[in-house]
Amino acid sequence: MMEQQNIDIVIAPGGYWSDRLPRGARLRLIDLEGCQAVDFLCYNAADPTDRYCAADTMKIAGSIYVGKGTRLYSDMGNLLFTVVEDSCGRHDTIGGCCSRESNRLRYGVPEGPNCRDNFLRGLARFGMGKTDIVANLNFFMSVPVRPDGGMAIAEGHSRPGDHIELRAETDVLVALSNCPQVNNPANNYRPTPIRLIVTQPAEC
Repeated sequence: MMEQQNIDIVIAPGGYWSDRLPRGARLRLIDLEGCQAVDFLCYNAADPTDRYCAADTMKIAGSIYVGKGTRLYSDMGNLLFTVVEDSCGRHDTIGGCCSRESNRLRYGVPEGPNCRDNFLRGLARFGMGKTDIVANLNFFMSVPVRPDGGMAIAEGHSRPGDHIELRAETDVLVALSNCPQVNNPANNYRPTPIRLIVTQPAEC
């Protein structure tokens, strides 16, 4: 059985976090100042090759957006998390994470902090690496899609204090990045802190 501990921390702008969570644990993310994107990945703790699958999550939900009631599935059809609370109303599944490579291609920025590097730092504690990074969720990030299929990262619509809470449906590994992006409006060009709360299941 995993060692249990409640967590209540503030993650600085551009920071990251990773941990193991047992089935039944609740993970709450609070956007303290509003308009702050949080990039998120999750895996089956028993077999990390069984990881979050954006395509299957969208197909089963029938939506490209995540909100209260959405279930996050792995690529082996296993349920990893359920969104049990959400005051924001819509979260992105298609924008992916920023990286050195995408920042160079899109903005001509050769170096700088990014979510991909944060994921690598967070996953390293589990012996995981580049091949374990898949298309991720972006909580509080707005990526509207036009009728013609056009899309763009827009200014976030979360307000100060907005939150999302997920319940682990199996033992999971989680890695997240408090997005440091300043080249597009995902964070309103000003990354800010978030609060993370993990509540362990009473029966564990």
